[in-house]
Amino acid sequence: MERIWLRNYPPGVPADIDPSQYSSLTAMFEESFKAFADRTAFVCMDKALSYREFDEASRAFAAWLQGLGLARGTRVAVMMPNVLQCPVAVTGTLRAGMTVVNVNPLYKPRELEFQLKDSGAEVIVVLENFAKVVQEAIADTPVKHIVIASMGDMLGTLKGTVVNLVVRHVKKMVPPYSLPQAVRFNDVLVRGRAGTFTKPDIGPDDIAFLQYTGGTTGVAKGAILLHRNLVANMLQVDAWYQPMVLLPPPIDKLVILTALPLYHIFALTACFLFGVRKGGICLLVPNPRDIPGLIKELKKTRVNSFPAVNTLFNALLHHPDFKSIDWSLLKCSIGGGMAVQQQVAEMWVRATGRPIIEGYGLSETSPVLTCNRGDIAGFTGTIGFPVPSTEISIRDDSGNELPLGEAGEICARGPQVMPGYWRRPDETALVMTKDGFFRTGDIGMMDDQGRVKIVDRKKDMISVSGFKVFPNEVEDQAMMQGGIAECAAVGVPDENSGEAVKLFAVKKADSLTEHDVQAFLRSKLAAYKVPKYVEFRKELPKTNVGKILRRALRDGE
Repeated sequence: MERIWLRNYPPGVPADIDPSQYSSLTAMFEESFKAFADRTAFVCMDKALSYREFDEASRAFAAWLQGLGLARGTRVAVMMPNVLQCPVAVTGTLRAGMTVVNVNPLYKPRELEFQLKDSGAEVIVVLENFAKVVQEAIADTPVKHIVIASMGDMLGTLKGTVVNLVVRHVKKMVPPYSLPQAVRFNDVLVRGRAGTFTKPDIGPDDIAFLQYTGGTTGVAKGAILLHRNLVANMLQVDAWYQPMVLLPPPIDKLVILTALPLYHIFALTACFLFGVRKGGICLLVPNPRDIPGLIKELKKTRVNSFPAVNTLFNALLHHPDFKSIDWSLLKCSIGGGMAVQQQVAEMWVRATGRPIIEGYGLSETSPVLTCNRGDIAGFTGTIGFPVPSTEISIRDDSGNELPLGEAGEICARGPQVMPGYWRRPDETALVMTKDGFFRTGDIGMMDDQGRVKIVDRKKDMISVSGFKVFPNEVEDQAMMQGGIAECAAVGVPDENSGEAVKLFAVKKADSLTEHDVQAFLRSKLAAYKVPKYVEFRKELPKTNVGKILRRALRDGE
C-alpha cells in the first residue's frame, strides 16, 4: 500500500517513529525524572507536584506493591478521577513490573465486579468517594488488597485536612462504607519509603495496561496494551505535535489542560504520557463537568494544549464567563472521542484564535491513529492523516481494500495497535485481519490527499427503506440550525420503512418546535434522512468523558 498521506505531512514530521527508543514506559519515566527533576509535573487544586516528588512517591508506591509479595504482571485496578494520587499509583504500578487496570469511578457495583473478575485484579486503589461501590462489589473478586485515597492526601497537611473535611462533611461526597481490611494511601507511601524498591527488567512486550472498552455497546473487553504500544503512540503524538509547539509565541514549558479523565485512553496518552515525555505540566481537573470550576482554572493558568471532546468545547463556549479566558498561549485544541461538529469548531476558532485539531483513535490503538495538521485554518470535516508509522486501509465486508473516495470500514495497522483482547481469542479473531490490520468498526473513506473522513459507527448506522443514514451527518446539520445546544440521532423501528430517524435534542430556546427542526433539515438533507420524530430533553445521557450514548437513547433510557 502506498502511503499517499506522507506527501501532505507538516514540515518536520517524520514518516516513521522508532518505538525501540525506549524499552518500556518506565524507561521514559526515569529519563524525565532525571531531566526535569526541578520542574512541576502536575498541578491539582493549586497544589504542585514536581518531577522529583513524582519520582519519589511513585517509587514508594512501587516498593509497597513489591513488599506484598505479588507476582510480576499482577493486575492493579486504579479507580480514581484526576487527582495527584492517580498518576502516582499508575506510575508506581508500572515501575513495580505490574499491570494497570484503569477503572471508571462512576461504575456501579455490577460493572466493577465484572471488570475486577475479568482482569483478575488483586489490588484496587480507590478514592474514598467511591469506596462504597468497592465494598458492594468486592466479595466474589480476586482482590486481596485495597488502598483508599482521600481527596486531600497529597495537598499538604493543612489544606488536605480542610479539603477532606469539606468533601466528607460539608458536601457529603463520601457515602458511608466499611472496608476494615483497607490501607490508607498515605500509609502506603510511608511504608513504601521505608521498604526496598527492586527495579524489575521491564521489556517492550510486557503488559502495561488492560484498557476496558465496549461497555457502551456490549460486554466490556480488556484491550491488552503493551509497553511498546504506548511508547509508540506517545512518540507518534510527540512527532505530530512538534510543529504546533513551534507556533508563536515561544514557550519555555508545556502546560496541558487535563480535563479528560486519566483512566480514559485519550487523556492517558495525549495528556499524561506525552506531558511527562516533554517535561510538561498536566493541570489536573478532578471534575470537568463543573464548567464554572473549569473556567476558574483556565483563568488562573494559560494553557498550551487542550485535548477534549466536542461536548466539553460546546459547554465552555456557551458559558457566560468563557470570554474572560486568556488563550494567547494556546497552541492547539485536540478534538477526539467523538465527532467534532462544524458549528462548535467554527465558534471555537473565532473565540480562541486556534482551530480544533480533530483526531481519531480507539482504546485498542493506544489510541491515536489519525490527526489533522496543526496549521489548518478551521473545520475540515475529516479526522486528518494517519500519524507516523501508521497505515489506514478502507475495506469492504469481505476485507478487500476499496478505492479512494469509497466508504468502507476503517482498518489500521501500526506499532500502537494492541495484540488482542485479554483472554478473548474469539473476540480478537473478529477484529484482526490476516495481514495484521485492526477492524475499527467505523465507516469512513480516504480522499486523494490521504485524509480520512469518518462517516459513522458501523453499529449506529440507520437503514431507512434500505437507504443508509449516518447519524453524524444528521446531527451535524441539526446543530447548524442554531437553536439546538446538543443532539443525537438514532434509528427507531418503523412499520413502513424498517427504521426511521429520531432526533433527541436539547434546545436553547423554549420556542423551538419539532416542526422548526424538521423544516430546516428538509432543506439540508435527502427526505429519508430527515428525522421523522424530534424529542426534546433537558439533557442527554453521556459517558464519563461526555460522549452522548446513542445506545441508551435507542433503549429508551
